Amino acid sequence: MSASLPEVWLRGPLPAVPPLLQPVAHALLQAREELTEIMANFPAEKLAERPLGLASVGFHLRHLAGVLDRTFTYARGAALSEAQLAYLAAEGQPPTHPSAVQELVQGFAQQVDNALAQLIATPEATLAEWRGVGRAQLPSTVIGLLVHAAEHTTRHLGQLLVTARVVVGQR
Repeated sequence: MSASLPEVWLRGPLPAVPPLLQPVAHALLQAREELTEIMANFPAEKLAERPLGLASVGFHLRHLAGVLDRTFTYARGAALSEAQLAYLAAEGQPPTHPSAVQELVQGFAQQVDNALAQLIATPEATLAEWRGVGRAQLPSTVIGLLVHAAEHTTRHLGQLLVTARVVVGQR
C-alpha cells in the first residue's frame, strides 16, 4: 500500500457500487492492496509452514479467495459447484512451487474483481432477501453474506500478516 495514499475507504465512493455496499467494496480493495504488499517478497517454500500450529500463510491465501467465491455464490442464491467444493477441500494443502505466491495473490485479486462486479450488479432492494448457506441452508441475507465476506477477509488477512512475519522472522 502506498504510504502516500489514505486507506481505500478514505478515497471516496467507488463508481457504480451501490451506497450501502461501499463498505464491503472498500474492505475488499483494502485487503487486496495489503495482501499484495505483504506477499511481495514472501518465499514460496514457506507457504505451508505452520508456526506454533497456526494455519499456514498458504492456507490463508487459498481460504481468502475461496471464501469470497463461496459467500458471493450464496449471495446470488446459487449452490456451490463441484469445483468450488474441490477447492474448499484443497485449501489446507497450499502449493509451494516457485510461482505459487504470485498465483495465489493473483487468484485472490481475481476474486476481489469478481466480487466488485457482483456488488455493482446487486440492487440495494435485494439486500434483505433471504439466502441459504451451505448444505444445511442456514439462514442469512444478501447483505449478511456480503458483509460477512468483507469481515472474514479482513480477519484472515490479519492472521496471514502475523503468520507471514513469524515465518520469515520479521518483527
